[in-house]
Amino acid sequence: MFAAVQHVLDAMRAGMAVKVSPLRPELPIDEAADAIGMARDDLRAYVAEGAVPFRSTDSVDWVDLATVIAWDNDRRAARAEGIQELLEEDPWEDSTEDRPQA
Repeated sequence: MFAAVQHVLDAMRAGMAVKVSPLRPELPIDEAADAIGMARDDLRAYVAEGAVPFRSTDSVDWVDLATVIAWDNDRRAARAEGIQELLEEDPWEDSTEDRPQA
């Protein structure tokens, strides 16, 4: 919880507006997308492909917020790891034939 409060304080010190509101443990997909800062259609696509479990009622598809947050953290970490691997690659590796000859 300290990290959340620290994040709010850092944002306020940077001059940002901050909104803190309690959320239910289970949310409709659109509200869950808003909570993690993802486009609603994107989260719906991940749910449709099975990346995030859900349950349906007559008119609403529900997701567990803790599951969505954990999934999003894992997704972000994997993306950051992939970017780091790309940054560490030798840009000329295996492409000597594409380089101009001196």
